[in-house]
Amino acid sequence: YLKRLPADILKIDQSFVRDMLDDPDDLAIIEGVIGLATAFRREVIAEGVETVAHGELLLALGCDLAQGYGIARPMPAAELPGWIATWHPDGAWTAWSQHPPKRAEPVLEDASV
Repeated sequence: YLKRLPADILKIDQSFVRDMLDDPDDLAIIEGVIGLATAFRREVIAEGVETVAHGELLLALGCDLAQGYGIARPMPAAELPGWIATWHPDGAWTAWSQHPPKRAEPVLEDASV
């Protein structure tokens, strides 16, 4: 069903992101979702990015987008232009933008033996 899903972006729920630094099962789920998104040429957004460490690991795994308190807390729409004008990503995240991880393109191999 994923290949027919009329969506361009897959969202990773914050319940997986929250504990990804300590729970290998949550990390495996995130890696799997990013892998599926890559295979089906979809972008990925992770919600619940609370810390720089969360953001760094997601960037290393090839996550395209993120949202959470580590980026900005909810704010009234009127405050958004001012926030955009003054916000700068953490230096660790900026370093990733200069050397983004390479997302492998899926390769189909001949299954005949």
